[in-house]
Amino acid sequence: MAAAAPATTLFDPLPDGKIRCTACARYCVIPEGSHGFCFVRKNEGGRLRLLSYGRAAAVQVDPVEKKPLSHFHPGTRVLSVGTVGCNWRCLYCQNAEISQEREITGRRFLPEDAVRAVERFDCAGITFTYNEPTIFLEYALDLMAAVRRTGRFANFVTNGYMTPEAVGRLGPVLDAVSVDFKGSGEPGFMRKYISAKGPEPILATMAALRRQGVHVEVTDLIVPEVGDDREALRSLAVRVRDDLGPETPFHLLRWHPDYKMMDLPETPVRTLEELHDIAREVGLRYVYVGNVWGHRMEHTYCPDCGTVVVERFGFTIRRWRLGPDHRCPRCGTTIPMVGDLPPDYVPSFAAPVG
Repeated sequence: MAAAAPATTLFDPLPDGKIRCTACARYCVIPEGSHGFCFVRKNEGGRLRLLSYGRAAAVQVDPVEKKPLSHFHPGTRVLSVGTVGCNWRCLYCQNAEISQEREITGRRFLPEDAVRAVERFDCAGITFTYNEPTIFLEYALDLMAAVRRTGRFANFVTNGYMTPEAVGRLGPVLDAVSVDFKGSGEPGFMRKYISAKGPEPILATMAALRRQGVHVEVTDLIVPEVGDDREALRSLAVRVRDDLGPETPFHLLRWHPDYKMMDLPETPVRTLEELHDIAREVGLRYVYVGNVWGHRMEHTYCPDCGTVVVERFGFTIRRWRLGPDHRCPRCGTTIPMVGDLPPDYVPSFAAPVG
């Protein structure tokens, strides 16, 4: 049986028993008895109830590099948690079986369960991923609070389509975030393929979190033919540089066909390399190519002398050349990393929590 959801706070009452949800940038106006776009936030008696509270649809131990976070506590493991529902309708979603689920499913998973899991599997933190965590923010905040009390970190993998109200609740207790753009946030792509209006809420979210001291890394899923516009990528890279700083890690991710978009090929590696060069040209100092295991742009390079300071293969760190001060061993440039590789590091791969 699922836990009873506490009264949520991310909503405003409206006349005639309606409410306005203030969790995500859709600001759904929900009549009595109806759901928001995400299907998990419901108006019951003029109050907002989070139907998925206490019910996890996916719980797994992952390397932090899978999020992807390349400059945050490298070589550690995180407890990944997701629920059902989403505030987007990505036509290619690889997690559609939970993100587009309209029935509230999942197993009971409460804060005390999260604490037991991170301790049992020696996780350095907890992350919210697989579906959009903004839609279950109140639940995530309770899990985060319990896990952070044990001295561990918390991070989000998010599309960033939040409200200032949600960012205000999240920012003070979040340690790191991976903000996921799709098709470089080009508005036409967003409207057609993910049912969202445009990138401005995402840009505002990442900038606000950065101002609050949250470690921010940005990803951009490059969909071939329909979401690989060079100028859109250039524009996004410039915004990341100007709003977050040139040392912000920026990940270009290879797309693969899934769900309702099976008619396009995987993103050509050459396309990713061209976009990588554009992002570097505009001044981003740490640009990665993801989902292409063995590619040279998985590594961290010193931006001043070009030395490989962290060598990777997929989610595995093969060589770590940074000392405690995170300086390049060749020229002395400081590489912005949060945390050091654990001295007992052993390459880890995703493992389900039984």
